[in-house]
Amino acid sequence: MAFDGTWKVDRNENYEKFMEAMGIGMMKRKLGAHDNLKITIQQNGDKFNVKEASNFRTIEIEFTLGASFDYSLADGTELTGAWTLEGNKLVATFTRKDNGKVLKATREIVGDELVQTYLYEGVESKRFFKRG
Repeated sequence: MAFDGTWKVDRNENYEKFMEAMGIGMMKRKLGAHDNLKITIQQNGDKFNVKEASNFRTIEIEFTLGASFDYSLADGTELTGAWTLEGNKLVATFTRKDNGKVLKATREIVGDELVQTYLYEGVESKRFFKRG
């Protein structure tokens, strides 16, 4: 599948503003902008295995498209939600457990990059990953 492989973060757009909107403190925002995130994705039909490795943590997530699951961000923010596939784009809607606000995310292949987009409280951010 197109998403399969290992992806290393190359650059960010508006990521610190996004983290600020999420309520992440300045020190964690500074560190988060340089987390050296590497994502390894394996897709088998509608099941995904995603390993996220950064300077802060390594976690492994398994999910099925359309099925709700719990997820914690690197700063400890707890979310619940699901990923779906819309055309060639992975689309997620997560709800924060602490305040009920919605975080939307997408992953799509654009050229030779994986582009991950976040939208929270009107603030959009993108992270660009190269195969690595």
